[in-house]
Amino acid sequence: MGKKKFLRRGWFGTTISYIYLTLLAIVAAFPLVWILLSSVKSKSELAGDPTVFFPTHITFENFRIVFEQLNFGRNVGNSVLVALSTTLVAIAISALGAYGIVRFFPKFGRKLTRVLITTYMFPPILLAVPYSIIMGKFGMMNNRIGLVIVYMSFSVPYAIWLLVGFFQTVPIGIEEAARIDGANKLQVFYRVVLPIVAPSIVAVAIYTFINAWNEFLYSLILINSSEKATVAVALKSLEGQEVLDWGVMMAASAVVVIPSVIFFMLIQKKIAGGLAAGAVK
Repeated sequence: MGKKKFLRRGWFGTTISYIYLTLLAIVAAFPLVWILLSSVKSKSELAGDPTVFFPTHITFENFRIVFEQLNFGRNVGNSVLVALSTTLVAIAISALGAYGIVRFFPKFGRKLTRVLITTYMFPPILLAVPYSIIMGKFGMMNNRIGLVIVYMSFSVPYAIWLLVGFFQTVPIGIEEAARIDGANKLQVFYRVVLPIVAPSIVAVAIYTFINAWNEFLYSLILINSSEKATVAVALKSLEGQEVLDWGVMMAASAVVVIPSVIFFMLIQKKIAGGLAAGAVK
């Protein structure tokens, strides 16, 4: 009897949990679904009754305006270039730095990682003026390379801090065995260590890419040309129009959000695996 009561309670609790999680998923996904449905509504439908959930007539005119008249594809390309460059360079630097801290400077590394993470104590707006002055002196205002450098200054410290925990999970015996077989330090790092922590590298890379993709403040300050502006700035500029076209705004928002959502869904297993590996020490 006791076992049956336990099973009933367990079944009831599981059902309640699934219902609760389903409701949370609906609440979380509702803004995204609303943006997608609104982006394929006509102007008259949005102006007449914007509270209608499903469109009566599907049209892609808003997306045509976004890409043909507003040249939003150019801004998407700028964001892809800046975010991808930031991610690749930041991962290369942080992987080497984290591995060096773990294997060659373990005691100093603990103190260094604490110093690195303290950089996140300062709000981004506090560093806007110093960064603007530095980029201006080096002639990197309105330059995408300067924007990448600024993003790296935020991404690299946090990436090193995360990867230190991941590299600590790699057994030293595996590296020693590779050294005995004749591999040098670089070969051990690239052929032995990196494949083991690959899920962790992917997790940090996606985190870095999404942060660079969504960043708005420094892109607005350092880039003053519409041809070099990122999607975050281009999307914000639509609000400055005299008459705001909500259909175009929703279509542009969908273009910004959907790629990152799809990409995240494709690699979420690797992110979860990498975070779980870094938690085990």
